[in-house]
Amino acid sequence: MRGDGLRHGCRDTEAGAEQPTLPASFDAYSAPQADRWVAITLRTITPALDPDASDEAWHWLYFGRIRTRRALLQFEPCSVSVTQAGTCITWTIRPALFLPLAHRQGAELPACAYDFKPHATD
Repeated sequence: MRGDGLRHGCRDTEAGAEQPTLPASFDAYSAPQADRWVAITLRTITPALDPDASDEAWHWLYFGRIRTRRALLQFEPCSVSVTQAGTCITWTIRPALFLPLAHRQGAELPACAYDFKPHATD
């Protein structure tokens, strides 16, 4: 993808909580890799979910995954949510541009680069 990628994160919000938490984050390098990560996670947790939450998960696996893949290929963000016993878990996939760092060897640096004097650390 020539430096393009997808940033994937999972947030959960408990009933009555003020802010959602971000327990995990994952950098994918393609749309298939990003939605596969969500699909594997959903398949892994569905046996532990209540029937309604399990239905939400399987609905996305059968129908929503195709829409998610199409949106990601067009660099649009997507999310998938499952609510279990007052806790809403949301997986969000956003397009991200990963920029390669420039290698300093063999490149002429601007004059201002030599003005920086590192300070000694204690």
